[in-house]
Amino acid sequence: MTVSGTSGVFAREFDEIGRTVEVGFAGGRVISVSFPAEPPADAEGDHDLLDRIGAYLGGERDEFPAVALGLTVPTDQRAVLESLRSVPYGEEVSVSRLARLGGFDPDDADDVETVRGALADNPIPLLLPDHRVGGGPHATPGDVRSALRRAEGI
Repeated sequence: MTVSGTSGVFAREFDEIGRTVEVGFAGGRVISVSFPAEPPADAEGDHDLLDRIGAYLGGERDEFPAVALGLTVPTDQRAVLESLRSVPYGEEVSVSRLARLGGFDPDDADDVETVRGALADNPIPLLLPDHRVGGGPHATPGDVRSALRRAEGI
């Protein structure tokens, strides 16, 4: 997938989730994913990543490993969010397991709060798959989260 230097907003409606997937790029890196009801008027609808997301929503296995991300979050939240990429397609982890994956102590209340905060503030849901975390807050809206979990058989 060629995205080198890509900047802008791309969006497309997907029947599988009953919403739009909107992806923001800066310098070839994904900086945001959101799920508005309709595509913004100024968004482009044609992008390779949107094609891949459509195939994924249609049941094609994809963990989006080579998609470059531009995370602008505090370092501790970055560790949590980056560890989401290690959760395999079709699998679910608990908040405490995600804490361990991110190098945090699941028995420390402050560490668990850091993990929960990172999940709630995840700027790139779907590509940083918070829908694979059971029992945590999610940046992915509930109806979209349910559709993504169904697509993966969770």
